[in-house]
Amino acid sequence: MRTGDDRFSMRLLGRALLTIFVDADACPVKEEVQRVADRHQLTVYIVSNGGIRPSRNPRVHSVNVTEGADAADNWIADRIEEFDIAITADVPLASRCLKKGASAIGPSGRVFTAENIGMALGMRELSRHLREATGKQTLHAGFTKQDRSRFLEALENEIQAIKRGAASIRR
Repeated sequence: MRTGDDRFSMRLLGRALLTIFVDADACPVKEEVQRVADRHQLTVYIVSNGGIRPSRNPRVHSVNVTEGADAADNWIADRIEEFDIAITADVPLASRCLKKGASAIGPSGRVFTAENIGMALGMRELSRHLREATGKQTLHAGFTKQDRSRFLEALENEIQAIKRGAASIRR
């Protein structure tokens, strides 16, 4: 029987340490992801339904999907693997990524975990129900400098945690 460490070691031999997938439609931190990934020499997939300008960076791949509302989510969920990172505000996509052993971080720096994803899904469903019952839109707070800072810290921490895991396995 293989342990999680064995799978991680095999994964390290097979491809890059980790890949970052960005659910890019309306994502306010695409540039920040690219800068952090470049510093760590990581591959990034910027996935959208269109309208995203391709990056000149060879490690950043723009993917345009056109099959429907959840096409970008499905593209990411189909390709993300254990130890990868998803950047998304979409709670169901974050849940799908967590089930595959990947990490998920919201643009405001919220790290989705096995411990908090159930509550996040429940709150999403409650908000949907309230919108249907009242006919009113749910308003979200604007994106702030503090959100950007929290996001950068969360992304850096997640990358470092994955790298620390890789270093301990290589010893």
